[in-house]
Amino acid sequence: MAQINSCLKRTFIGFNLFFAIIGGIIIGLAVLSQILTSAEDPSVEGRGMGLIVLYVMGTVTMLLGFLGAFGAYKEQKLSLVVFLVCMVIGAFLMIRGGIPAAIARPQIEGVLEEKFRDLLPLNSASFQVKHMADTLQTQLHCCGLFSYTDWNNDIPASCLCSGEDEEKYECRMLDYSYLSQRRSIFSKPCVPILMHYILLLADISLGVIFTLAALAVLGMVLSSIMIHQLRQPNRTTVLLGVPAIFTPGPPKYQELHNPPPPY
Repeated sequence: MAQINSCLKRTFIGFNLFFAIIGGIIIGLAVLSQILTSAEDPSVEGRGMGLIVLYVMGTVTMLLGFLGAFGAYKEQKLSLVVFLVCMVIGAFLMIRGGIPAAIARPQIEGVLEEKFRDLLPLNSASFQVKHMADTLQTQLHCCGLFSYTDWNNDIPASCLCSGEDEEKYECRMLDYSYLSQRRSIFSKPCVPILMHYILLLADISLGVIFTLAALAVLGMVLSSIMIHQLRQPNRTTVLLGVPAIFTPGPPKYQELHNPPPPY
Protein backbone atom coordinates (compact mmCIF):
# COMPACT_ATOMS: atom_id res chain seq x y z
CA MET A 1 0.00 0.00 0.00
CA ALA A 2 1.41 3.40 -0.98
CA GLN A 3 2.36 5.54 1.99
CA ILE A 4 3.57 8.70 0.18
CA ASN A 5 1.16 11.31 -1.03
CA SER A 6 0.79 10.87 -4.79
CA CYS A 7 1.02 14.60 -5.55
CA LEU A 8 4.19 14.95 -3.45
CA LYS A 9 5.61 11.84 -5.09
CA ARG A 10 5.13 13.22 -8.62
CA THR A 11 6.54 16.59 -7.60
CA PHE A 12 9.62 14.98 -6.07
CA ILE A 13 10.23 12.76 -9.10
CA GLY A 14 9.94 15.78 -11.41
CA PHE A 15 12.28 17.77 -9.19
CA ASN A 16 14.91 15.03 -9.30
CA LEU A 17 14.65 14.61 -13.05
CA PHE A 18 15.23 18.36 -13.37
CA PHE A 19 18.17 17.95 -10.98
CA ALA A 20 19.60 15.21 -13.22
CA ILE A 21 19.17 17.41 -16.31
CA ILE A 22 21.18 20.16 -14.60
CA GLY A 23 23.93 17.62 -13.96
CA GLY A 24 23.93 16.71 -17.64
CA ILE A 25 24.17 20.40 -18.58
CA ILE A 26 27.18 20.83 -16.28
CA ILE A 27 28.88 17.84 -17.92
CA GLY A 28 28.09 19.32 -21.33
CA LEU A 29 29.65 22.65 -20.31
CA ALA A 30 32.76 20.80 -19.16
CA VAL A 31 33.04 19.00 -22.50
CA LEU A 32 32.52 22.28 -24.38
CA SER A 33 35.19 24.01 -22.28
CA GLN A 34 37.60 21.16 -22.95
CA ILE A 35 36.99 21.45 -26.69
CA LEU A 36 37.30 25.24 -26.83
CA THR A 37 40.43 25.46 -24.69
CA SER A 38 43.74 23.94 -25.63
CA ALA A 39 45.77 21.84 -23.23
CA GLU A 40 48.96 23.62 -24.35
CA ASP A 41 47.47 27.06 -23.79
CA PRO A 42 49.27 28.54 -20.77
CA SER A 43 46.84 31.44 -20.59
CA VAL A 44 44.21 29.19 -19.01
CA GLU A 45 45.39 28.64 -15.46
CA GLY A 46 43.94 25.74 -13.54
CA ARG A 47 42.21 24.42 -16.65
CA GLY A 48 42.65 20.77 -15.69
CA MET A 49 41.44 21.24 -12.12
CA GLY A 50 38.47 23.32 -13.27
CA LEU A 51 37.41 20.66 -15.76
CA ILE A 52 37.73 17.93 -13.12
CA VAL A 53 35.53 19.95 -10.75
CA LEU A 54 32.90 20.41 -13.46
CA TYR A 55 32.91 16.72 -14.39
CA VAL A 56 32.65 15.60 -10.75
CA MET A 57 29.93 18.15 -9.95
CA GLY A 58 27.88 17.21 -13.01
CA THR A 59 28.23 13.47 -12.43
CA VAL A 60 27.33 13.68 -8.74
CA THR A 61 24.35 15.94 -9.48
CA MET A 62 23.03 13.57 -12.13
CA LEU A 63 23.45 10.47 -9.94
CA LEU A 64 21.72 12.15 -6.99
CA GLY A 65 18.83 13.12 -9.24
CA PHE A 66 18.35 9.54 -10.40
CA LEU A 67 18.76 8.27 -6.84
CA GLY A 68 16.05 10.56 -5.51
CA ALA A 69 13.67 9.76 -8.37
CA PHE A 70 14.22 6.02 -7.89
CA GLY A 71 13.69 6.26 -4.12
CA ALA A 72 10.45 8.18 -4.56
CA TYR A 73 9.13 5.91 -7.30
CA LYS A 74 9.88 2.70 -5.35
CA GLU A 75 9.16 4.36 -1.98
CA GLN A 76 12.48 3.13 -0.65
CA LYS A 77 13.34 4.72 2.65
CA LEU A 78 17.08 3.94 2.41
CA SER A 79 17.44 5.70 -0.96
CA LEU A 80 15.60 8.74 0.34
CA VAL A 81 17.76 8.87 3.49
CA VAL A 82 20.95 8.71 1.40
CA PHE A 83 19.54 11.43 -0.84
CA LEU A 84 18.71 13.60 2.19
CA VAL A 85 22.22 13.23 3.65
CA CYS A 86 23.79 14.13 0.30
CA MET A 87 21.52 17.17 0.00
CA VAL A 88 22.54 18.38 3.47
CA ILE A 89 26.24 17.97 2.65
CA GLY A 90 25.81 19.53 -0.80
CA ALA A 91 23.89 22.55 0.47
CA PHE A 92 26.51 23.15 3.17
CA LEU A 93 29.40 22.94 0.69
CA MET A 94 27.68 25.15 -1.88
CA ILE A 95 26.82 27.86 0.61
CA ARG A 96 30.23 27.72 2.27
CA GLY A 97 31.99 28.01 -1.08
CA GLY A 98 29.56 30.41 -2.74
CA ILE A 99 29.48 33.14 -0.10
CA PRO A 100 33.28 33.74 -0.03
CA ALA A 101 33.35 33.58 -3.85
CA ALA A 102 30.59 36.18 -4.08
CA ILE A 103 32.47 38.42 -1.63
CA ALA A 104 35.71 38.05 -3.64
CA ARG A 105 33.97 38.64 -6.99
CA PRO A 106 34.54 42.46 -7.06
CA GLN A 107 38.26 41.97 -6.37
CA ILE A 108 38.94 39.66 -9.34
CA GLU A 109 39.49 42.47 -11.84
CA GLY A 110 42.02 44.31 -9.70
CA VAL A 111 44.00 41.17 -8.84
CA LEU A 112 44.21 40.01 -12.45
CA GLU A 113 45.15 43.45 -13.71
CA GLU A 114 48.02 43.61 -11.21
CA LYS A 115 49.27 40.18 -12.28
CA PHE A 116 49.17 41.11 -15.97
CA ARG A 117 51.03 44.38 -15.36
CA ASP A 118 53.84 42.42 -13.72
CA LEU A 119 54.46 40.76 -17.11
CA LEU A 120 55.28 44.01 -18.88
CA PRO A 121 57.08 44.85 -21.09
CA LEU A 122 56.20 41.93 -23.32
CA ASN A 123 59.17 42.22 -25.64
CA SER A 124 61.55 41.37 -22.77
CA ALA A 125 59.31 38.78 -21.06
CA SER A 126 59.95 35.04 -20.92
CA PHE A 127 59.10 32.67 -23.74
CA GLN A 128 56.04 31.35 -21.89
CA VAL A 129 54.65 34.86 -21.41
CA LYS A 130 55.25 35.76 -25.06
CA HIS A 131 53.55 32.55 -26.16
CA MET A 132 50.58 33.34 -23.91
CA ALA A 133 50.32 36.86 -25.35
CA ASP A 134 50.55 35.57 -28.93
CA THR A 135 47.81 33.03 -28.21
CA LEU A 136 45.53 35.68 -26.73
CA GLN A 137 46.16 38.07 -29.61
CA THR A 138 45.44 35.38 -32.20
CA GLN A 139 42.25 34.10 -30.53
CA LEU A 140 40.82 37.43 -29.29
CA HIS A 141 42.05 39.59 -32.21
CA CYS A 142 43.75 42.13 -29.98
CA CYS A 143 47.23 43.61 -29.55
CA GLY A 144 49.10 43.92 -26.28
CA LEU A 145 47.75 43.32 -22.82
CA PHE A 146 46.79 46.92 -22.14
CA SER A 147 48.04 48.58 -25.34
CA TYR A 148 50.17 47.82 -28.37
CA THR A 149 52.92 49.82 -26.62
CA ASP A 150 53.38 46.83 -24.29
CA TRP A 151 55.57 45.40 -27.06
CA ASN A 152 57.51 48.65 -27.47
CA ASN A 153 58.68 48.55 -31.10
CA ASP A 154 58.86 44.76 -31.32
CA ILE A 155 55.25 44.10 -32.34
CA PRO A 156 54.71 40.44 -33.30
CA ALA A 157 52.84 39.12 -36.30
CA SER A 158 49.87 38.09 -34.13
CA CYS A 159 49.02 41.78 -33.77
CA LEU A 160 48.80 42.43 -37.49
CA CYS A 161 45.48 42.78 -39.27
CA SER A 162 44.97 41.11 -42.61
CA GLY A 163 42.62 42.37 -45.27
CA GLU A 164 39.77 40.18 -44.00
CA ASP A 165 40.41 41.19 -40.39
CA GLU A 166 40.04 44.87 -41.18
CA GLU A 167 36.44 44.25 -42.25
CA LYS A 168 35.49 42.28 -39.11
CA TYR A 169 37.55 43.88 -36.34
CA GLU A 170 38.74 47.32 -35.34
CA CYS A 171 42.22 47.95 -36.71
CA ARG A 172 44.53 50.94 -36.72
CA MET A 173 47.46 52.01 -38.83
CA LEU A 174 50.77 52.16 -37.01
CA ASP A 175 53.74 54.12 -38.34
CA TYR A 176 57.21 52.61 -38.06
CA SER A 177 59.32 55.73 -38.36
CA TYR A 178 62.59 53.85 -38.20
CA LEU A 179 61.45 51.51 -41.00
CA SER A 180 59.56 54.16 -42.99
CA GLN A 181 56.52 51.89 -43.30
CA ARG A 182 52.99 51.52 -41.95
CA ARG A 183 51.25 48.44 -40.64
CA SER A 184 47.67 47.70 -39.62
CA ILE A 185 47.28 46.21 -36.14
CA PHE A 186 44.36 45.30 -33.89
CA SER A 187 43.34 48.38 -31.95
CA LYS A 188 41.79 46.69 -28.91
CA PRO A 189 43.99 45.47 -26.04
CA CYS A 190 43.60 41.90 -24.80
CA VAL A 191 43.11 42.31 -21.04
CA PRO A 192 39.69 44.09 -21.19
CA ILE A 193 38.37 41.41 -23.57
CA LEU A 194 39.79 38.60 -21.45
CA MET A 195 38.47 40.23 -18.27
CA HIS A 196 34.97 40.34 -19.75
CA TYR A 197 34.96 36.57 -20.31
CA ILE A 198 36.53 35.83 -16.91
CA LEU A 199 33.94 37.93 -15.06
CA LEU A 200 31.15 36.39 -17.14
CA LEU A 201 32.41 32.91 -16.24
CA ALA A 202 32.60 33.93 -12.57
CA ASP A 203 29.00 35.20 -12.63
CA ILE A 204 27.78 32.02 -14.31
CA SER A 205 29.67 29.91 -11.76
CA LEU A 206 28.14 31.84 -8.85
CA GLY A 207 24.69 31.46 -10.39
CA VAL A 208 25.18 27.71 -10.76
CA ILE A 209 26.47 27.37 -7.18
CA PHE A 210 23.57 29.25 -5.57
CA THR A 211 21.02 27.56 -7.84
CA LEU A 212 22.30 24.15 -6.79
CA ALA A 213 22.27 25.27 -3.15
CA ALA A 214 18.63 26.36 -3.44
CA LEU A 215 17.71 23.08 -5.15
CA ALA A 216 19.54 21.14 -2.43
CA VAL A 217 17.55 22.92 0.29
CA LEU A 218 14.32 22.20 -1.59
CA GLY A 219 15.35 18.56 -1.96
CA MET A 220 16.04 18.40 1.78
CA VAL A 221 12.52 19.63 2.58
CA LEU A 222 10.75 17.31 0.14
CA SER A 223 12.77 14.22 1.06
CA SER A 224 12.27 14.90 4.77
CA ILE A 225 8.50 15.01 4.29
CA MET A 226 8.54 11.77 2.31
CA ILE A 227 10.71 9.99 4.88
CA HIS A 228 8.34 11.14 7.61
CA GLN A 229 5.40 9.72 5.67
CA LEU A 230 7.21 6.41 5.22
CA ARG A 231 7.88 6.17 8.96
CA GLN A 232 4.18 6.32 9.74
CA PRO A 233 2.66 2.84 10.13
CA ASN A 234 -0.08 1.72 7.81
CA ARG A 235 -3.36 2.66 9.31
CA THR A 236 -6.70 1.21 8.42
CA THR A 237 -9.28 3.69 7.38
CA VAL A 238 -11.64 4.56 10.23
CA LEU A 239 -15.15 5.45 9.23
CA LEU A 240 -16.94 7.69 11.62
CA GLY A 241 -20.72 7.36 11.53
CA VAL A 242 -23.64 8.70 13.41
CA PRO A 243 -25.59 6.08 15.40
CA ALA A 244 -28.77 5.17 13.60
CA ILE A 245 -30.74 4.34 16.76
CA PHE A 246 -31.97 7.23 18.76
CA THR A 247 -33.48 6.78 22.20
CA PRO A 248 -36.16 9.35 22.81
CA GLY A 249 -35.83 11.23 26.04
CA PRO A 250 -38.55 11.28 28.63
CA PRO A 251 -41.43 13.61 27.96
CA LYS A 252 -41.52 16.88 29.73
CA TYR A 253 -44.83 16.04 31.30
CA GLN A 254 -46.00 12.62 32.30
CA GLU A 255 -49.62 11.87 33.18
CA LEU A 256 -49.99 9.93 36.41
CA HIS A 257 -52.71 7.33 36.61
CA ASN A 258 -53.47 6.42 40.20
CA PRO A 259 -55.57 3.30 40.60
CA PRO A 260 -58.65 3.70 42.88
CA PRO A 261 -58.12 2.60 46.45
CA PRO A 262 -59.65 -0.76 47.41
CA TYR A 263 -62.83 -0.76 49.50
